[in-house]
Amino acid sequence: MRYDVTELYIGQSAEFTKTISESDVYLFAGITGDHNPMHVNDVYAKQSRFKGRICHGMLSSSLISTVIGTKLPGNGSIYVEQDLIFKAPVLFGDTISAIVEIEEIDIEKNRVKLRTYCKNQDGTIVLDGYAVVIPPKYVESRW
Repeated sequence: MRYDVTELYIGQSAEFTKTISESDVYLFAGITGDHNPMHVNDVYAKQSRFKGRICHGMLSSSLISTVIGTKLPGNGSIYVEQDLIFKAPVLFGDTISAIVEIEEIDIEKNRVKLRTYCKNQDGTIVLDGYAVVIPPKYVESRW
């Protein structure tokens, strides 16, 4: 799926939902090298204010990239800017919905400002922010 800037409208939205598993967290730690004990050491994390391990903030925020790159604006979109506020922890087993909503469209500059947020299965917003993206340009197929 992909939308040219001229096909977008204010208020348009899309989302992606995923349940965060323990293996997701360990794979993310392996890929990024972020082995913070808050994510991978249950004994350590039980002594924290969260009383257990939590998901990497950037793992949950990466679900926003999934929405932008596959749904809205879609394939070929380029991230220019992202602002995030982490509001609540994401726990192992939480089902997270990443949502993007179009707030501004600049057709001349081919830029779109999106509100970006993630909420858990209870509807609690776990992160909030905005992104600026360059939507793909429409290219007519020769085939």
